[in-house]
Amino acid sequence: MKADHFDQQKLLALAAEDVALGQLAHRRRTLPENAAVEAAAESERELAAAAVRAETEVRDLQREVKRLEGDVETVRARAARDQGLLDSGSVSAKQMTDLQHEMQSLARRQTDLEDQELELMEQLETAEAALAEARRGQETAQAELERARKLRDDALADIADGTAQHEAARTEAAARIPADLLALYERIRTQTGGTGAAVLKARQCQGCRIELFGKELATVRNADPHEVVRCDNCGRILVRTAESGL
Repeated sequence: MKADHFDQQKLLALAAEDVALGQLAHRRRTLPENAAVEAAAESERELAAAAVRAETEVRDLQREVKRLEGDVETVRARAARDQGLLDSGSVSAKQMTDLQHEMQSLARRQTDLEDQELELMEQLETAEAALAEARRGQETAQAELERARKLRDDALADIADGTAQHEAARTEAAARIPADLLALYERIRTQTGGTGAAVLKARQCQGCRIELFGKELATVRNADPHEVVRCDNCGRILVRTAESGL
C-alpha cells in the first residue's frame, strides 16, 4: 500500500491521541481514589455495625434496669403493706412474728435487688459511653467516606474532561488522514490494543521498542518514501522521519 509520506507522518498525531486516551482509560481503571472509597466505606460499615451492637447492649441493659426497678418497687410495696399491718395492731402475736420475719426477708431481697440495680446502672453507664464513642466514630467515618467520594468524583471528572479533549483532538487528527490509510491504522490499532502506527527512531520501532536489523532494516531503508511499511514484530505502521537513522 502507498500513501503520501506526509500523510503517513500525520498518523503520529493520531497515535499520540490514542496513547493519551489509553493512559486515561488505564488511570480510570486503576484510580487509587476508588480504593480509598472502598476502604472508607468498609470502615463506615464496621463502625455502623459497632454502633448497632452498642445500641442493642444499651437497650438490653435499660430493659433489665427497668425490670429490677419494678422488682424493687414490688418488694417495697410488700414491706410497706406488712409494716402497715404491724402498725395497725390488728394482727395476732403469731401473725406479727410472721410479718417481722417476712419483712426481714424482704429487706434482704431489696438490698440484693438494689445491689444488682446499681451494678447494672454502672454497666449501662459504660455501655452508653461506648455507644457515644461508636456514634462519634461512625460520624467521622461517614465524613471520611464523603471526602473520599468527592476526591474520586473530582478525579473522574478530570479524566472525563481529558478524555473529551483528546477524543476531539483525535477526531481532528483522523480527519486529516486519507480514508484508506486511516482504515489500515484503525485495523492495526484494534489488533494491537493500542496504536496503529509508531515512529521509527534511531532504527527502533517506538511501538514495541525493537530495533531493526539485517533484512528488515534493509527493506525499510530501501522502501519508497510513499510505501507504507510495517514493523515485523508488532505490525504497526512504521513512520519514517529524519530521526529514523536510515
